[in-house]
Amino acid sequence: MRLRLCKALDRALPVAFAWMAAGFVVASCTGCSGPVLSFQAKEPAAAPEPLVTGSIARRPTRFGPDLGDEDWRRAHGALSTALDPQGNGRPVKWDNPETAMRGSVNPTGLPYVAGDEICRDFLATVVAGGEGKGRFLRGTGCKLTGGEWELKRLRSAKS
Repeated sequence: MRLRLCKALDRALPVAFAWMAAGFVVASCTGCSGPVLSFQAKEPAAAPEPLVTGSIARRPTRFGPDLGDEDWRRAHGALSTALDPQGNGRPVKWDNPETAMRGSVNPTGLPYVAGDEICRDFLATVVAGGEGKGRFLRGTGCKLTGGEWELKRLRSAKS
């Protein structure tokens, strides 16, 4: 009887091991590794992301909506001259005789580096033509080397 049992085990063990090996192969192929072949469909081109979202305030582009194109061109020239790191740090005035808008830009600190840009804080005044009403603005202008000065921050200043 013992001989018969050993012969039966000799025949059954290879079959059992074969089933275990097959189960291991199937389990490893269907685990977390994902499919062996994958097909990717071409995705439609994504729409460009907006430059400004609702969570980030839009960067100011002028000293106010009441400045026309020529007013801003003159004010931007004064901004560029006043914020120039090689300049003397004194206020620079601007005016437009056609609209009677005028103002000045006064750097309030030394130039500093922020990221790839050189920046400088300033205080600006804008006086509306015939009304003579003025406002004070505090802000920061930055530029890349060789680029133009852009407004990074701008807010009303207390008079």
